Amino acid sequence: MPKSLEKTRKKIAKKKGNITALHENSRDSQRLRRAQMRDDKLVKVASLRRKNDQPLIERAAYFQEAIRENDGQPLEMETIRALIQTFVHQHDEEFSKLKKERRAGRPASTREDLLRMKIAADEKEHENGFYLPDLTEEDNVVLLNKWEGAWSYLSTLKWVRISSNGQVQQAKFPPKGES
Repeated sequence: MPKSLEKTRKKIAKKKGNITALHENSRDSQRLRRAQMRDDKLVKVASLRRKNDQPLIERAAYFQEAIRENDGQPLEMETIRALIQTFVHQHDEEFSKLKKERRAGRPASTREDLLRMKIAADEKEHENGFYLPDLTEEDNVVLLNKWEGAWSYLSTLKWVRISSNGQVQQAKFPPKGES
């Protein structure tokens, strides 16, 4: 949580005494406004970062669950490809349900549009190389199994890109617009 506003308020209170008695356009009130805007900007950037990190956290959690179902053992490539296929098409059922519920001639709902874009992006990524933790190495599987949901811990894992034809490439974490 940003604290520059609290620090600025404390400094002004130390200097002046009562903060409520400031003039509207005084230097101190301008300092307070700048500090408030700075804090607001930091909160906005942090929430945007969390929003951007969420899909990778959900993806890691999905593959962690698959590892746990396999008793913490590394997976074979065919199993991994099947898991990727399931992950890519996880929203298909909801999308088709929304499509059927919509009356003829009506525009698609916002949720339906979002699902359509997400499905298309996942399928494109699957063709070009699906980004996931390396589930074939014992050490990486152990680390993924210990993961507790923290973004910072994900950088300790080895990540790979597996294309739809089965080609595996090493990748770095976090991905930088490579999908």
